[in-house]
Amino acid sequence: MEETVFTVLDLINLDLKEHNSLNLKCIGGRKGLIRNINTPDINRPGLALTGFFDAFGHERLQVFGRGEAAYLQKLEKDGNFDAIKEMFSHPMPCCIFTHGLNPGAGFIEISETAQCPILQTDLPTSLFNARITRILSEVFAPRQSIHGVLVEVYGLGVLILGDSGVGKSETALELIMNGHRLVADDVVDMRCVHGNVLMGMGSNKIIAHHMEIRGMGIINITHLFGVRAIREKKEVQLVVVLEEWDSRKNYDRIGIEDQYEEFLGVNIPKLEIPVRPGRNIPIIIETAAMNERLKKMGHNSAKEFNHNILKWLESDAIRPVYFGGEDII
Repeated sequence: MEETVFTVLDLINLDLKEHNSLNLKCIGGRKGLIRNINTPDINRPGLALTGFFDAFGHERLQVFGRGEAAYLQKLEKDGNFDAIKEMFSHPMPCCIFTHGLNPGAGFIEISETAQCPILQTDLPTSLFNARITRILSEVFAPRQSIHGVLVEVYGLGVLILGDSGVGKSETALELIMNGHRLVADDVVDMRCVHGNVLMGMGSNKIIAHHMEIRGMGIINITHLFGVRAIREKKEVQLVVVLEEWDSRKNYDRIGIEDQYEEFLGVNIPKLEIPVRPGRNIPIIIETAAMNERLKKMGHNSAKEFNHNILKWLESDAIRPVYFGGEDII
């Protein structure tokens, strides 16, 4: 897993839109914008402002709502800056004021001396806390990069793996032509969100929706097929491993036993599909995606087929066939 390096400046520069926007701007302590943020957790420093610093979560983002801002005004009015100076003596990443609130001049002066950035947002405290927690959870999620292709097939995130030259990109290209969407080609950046959700995306936004097709070169999927053919990120819900056909290997022909591939501690259903001339791999993957959706809805075709066969063998109808010497199938 890769170690995440994320600064306050990175937080401000995040390209967030609509329901993810944080509306952050720096109003003080700009020299500290290079400070690292090391945890997705946040802290409301109400107790610290009263002078109680036992178990003070200084490594967290310090969020000041209306209550904290009102208490700061009282401290400045009384000329009592001891608790504020003590708070800034701890290595905090930054202080964030919600509701568009502005701290007093004394608070800004102390922050400038400590070189601790002061940020401001016009969002309400509860809404900002919900958004920042969700966003930082993704930023600090365990991550892993893997060589493969990620496509969305019938709403299911399908990660296509296999040796170089086995036909991963060509398979994905035909899936795109069939109306499905490309998430990433060649290098897929995966993150484990909330402990059990594996999100996949391109490792680089500039090249994520380009594909390398041997004999043709690099193609731009967005320009060729439009925005309907791409997606920024998608949960990985099925792994398909393409491999050259091996006549000596016994491939699963029934599918009763489920196989899984583990990434970042998350087990993802896996299928191994042998590749040889005459096999339509994109159609097989489409069928596999629909079958996986059925499984999530509680319908396992292989197990239901096996159950029906056993039920038929145990029924009275099979006995005359068996004792009569007739073919069962």
